[in-house]
Amino acid sequence: MFKGLGGLGDMTKMMKAAQEMQTKMATMQEDLHSIHVIGESGAGLVKAVATAKGELLSLDIDPSIFSGDDKEVVEDLILAAVKDAQSKASDRAKEEMGKITEALGLPADMKLPF
Repeated sequence: MFKGLGGLGDMTKMMKAAQEMQTKMATMQEDLHSIHVIGESGAGLVKAVATAKGELLSLDIDPSIFSGDDKEVVEDLILAAVKDAQSKASDRAKEEMGKITEALGLPADMKLPF
């Protein structure tokens, strides 16, 4: 008579796991704001610091690159450093997400809303 109720326990477990994942993801989203990555170009002449969320925080440019009429070279180095920082931020965010999915017993490469 109550044969179909056996699945309710599984549903309760799934709901609890979903709530746990939601809490962990919210915490991770906040943590990504405090994780900093550094992108570099020109053998370290230009450095860009960003959060793991990809927000650019600062640029550090060695004054030696401002000699002569190398405006385009300087612009390219700045752009390369920012892109490197953004790439590292994306990689770090994926790494942090992988930790959550692994802790929940999900496949490491599972794409979750982010």
